[in-house]
Amino acid sequence: MTRSIALALLAVSGGTALAQEGPVQNANVEVLSHLPMKSAFEFSHTDIEIEQELSRPYAYVGRIVAPTMGFDIIDLSNPAKAKIIYEWRIENAELHVGLGGMDNKYFKLNGRYYLVQSFQFAPGGPDADLGAIVFDVTGLPDVSTVREVGRIRAPDTPGGFHNIFAYKHSSGRVLLVTTTSGAHGNIYDMEKFLAKDPSQGLIGQVPWPVNAPIQTSFGPLAGYHDYYVAQDPASGQDKLYGAGFNGYYIYDITRPESPSLITSVVGVFGLDLAHTVSASPDGKIAVGQTEYLYSPVRVYDLEPGLSGKVPTINQEIGVWSANWKGMSHNHEMRWPYVFVSHYAEGLQVFDLTDPTSPKTVASFQTHDGPPRRGLDPREPTLIGDAGFTGAFGVDVRNADGLVVVSDFGSGFWAFKVKDFDGWDGKKFGVANISSAQDWDRGPKPVP
Repeated sequence: MTRSIALALLAVSGGTALAQEGPVQNANVEVLSHLPMKSAFEFSHTDIEIEQELSRPYAYVGRIVAPTMGFDIIDLSNPAKAKIIYEWRIENAELHVGLGGMDNKYFKLNGRYYLVQSFQFAPGGPDADLGAIVFDVTGLPDVSTVREVGRIRAPDTPGGFHNIFAYKHSSGRVLLVTTTSGAHGNIYDMEKFLAKDPSQGLIGQVPWPVNAPIQTSFGPLAGYHDYYVAQDPASGQDKLYGAGFNGYYIYDITRPESPSLITSVVGVFGLDLAHTVSASPDGKIAVGQTEYLYSPVRVYDLEPGLSGKVPTINQEIGVWSANWKGMSHNHEMRWPYVFVSHYAEGLQVFDLTDPTSPKTVASFQTHDGPPRRGLDPREPTLIGDAGFTGAFGVDVRNADGLVVVSDFGSGFWAFKVKDFDGWDGKKFGVANISSAQDWDRGPKPVP
């Protein structure tokens, strides 16, 4: 049975229904800024990260493909007049094989601010073992103060880090969780890394819990692809949600040196190439994306697995798609809203107030070229009609609700979404937990 037929059946079975049969374009979204950020290659812009403090109005965009392998820093002091203030490119970019700058995250430690830019290079050129480079960006907007402070290398798993997640642990430590090309993810203590720890701060690994193939035609999509990490407000556990190949795995990393598997989401009809995952502030609802054409975003009730009623979750409770002909890439949850970078359909926002029936509430199409829709499993290529284009990354500044998007081809966008003026969990009756970290205080202790 083809995936398209399977997903058509999924949409009408199990009480789930697609909230959107076709794209909703340019609704309830105001464009504040657009920076084309042109390059010699059509696909140049990857993930995006925005700092959360209004006093530090900076966003970071990863750049791939020579000669633009690296990252750009964007000043959003005036969101209506965003401007690039700094560009960093890896040395001898033309000699490097592979993509270049992929995911980026910032963190604050001991009063200083740092950017981590992940990289992916292949054997045959320099830096095949390079996972990420860490920069001190405390002195912004004075770009002369930006300096490299160290490089994280993983020689045992060449190919770099496709995705990373920076997390303020309940112990007070700043952790960096990374994907690798192997059957595990890595966990780094960034204070140890900055102190030039001989192990580069590596304190633990997230194991791959099943005997799944690691080397497939989909390369880095074969193991862990992405992570979300947050504290469970009820139990106080630090939980890691890993998206990888055949499903999603939830670990207790309260002791990051020895992650413990809690439950998983596997065996779901049509779930393949699990890509991105996030969880509601109470940790009971998960949103998962996959990496192939025609695949909707799925919503899962994790409670039966977390409580031990079932060994694993094997069915979604809701599905959503901006356009069934395409696919989404990344998302950010600010409960009950989910902000999605949906390739050809651009920025999409849906409401999860009823997780069984997500509703589109805002959208803007950032892509203005041919509607390439995504990765067709019958033709796994990045180029051509089955290739990638459009909105790649998305992030949200909680303080004022500023939404930023990086588009593969059209560059950087800053948006104001109607009636969304910022996010604090208290306003919505939930814990103040999202991907945005409280670097000064960390997770709130459980009473």
